[in-house]
Amino acid sequence: MATTFPTSSTSTVVGLGSSSLSSRSPISSPKRVSLSSGFVKSAVTERNLLRQTGANGGKFMCFERDWLRKDLNVIGFGLIGWLAPSSIPAIDGKSLTGLFFESIGTELAHFPSPPPLTSQFWLWLITWHLGLFLCLTFGQIGFKGRTEDYF
Repeated sequence: MATTFPTSSTSTVVGLGSSSLSSRSPISSPKRVSLSSGFVKSAVTERNLLRQTGANGGKFMCFERDWLRKDLNVIGFGLIGWLAPSSIPAIDGKSLTGLFFESIGTELAHFPSPPPLTSQFWLWLITWHLGLFLCLTFGQIGFKGRTEDYF
């Protein structure tokens, strides 16, 4: 069960059914037949936007469709890249990660009530997460920049 949409030079077949098209030969046939399916993505070529010269004077007018480019390698290496230095016992013989997790346990001891603003929990929370987000951001820039030949 397929639907055919004829155009001037190509024919597109969309659907789940199968059919066979017989022609004499692709070389001798003046009319070329192109089959594409709506269920299969077309191949997208990689392009480096920094190396393209555009009519906009080097400015880009819109985001690409996949601007975030989620990559689990970046998340994994960024997390490991932050956990390693934050686990070094540098603050009175304790690590930042240890102090943060210890403060979580202390605050959970009196669970229904929130931690007071004077609690060390907030300092460790903000410091630990700020370092993590910086590692993830620089990891995204470095990893993607390297794989896409920006530098």
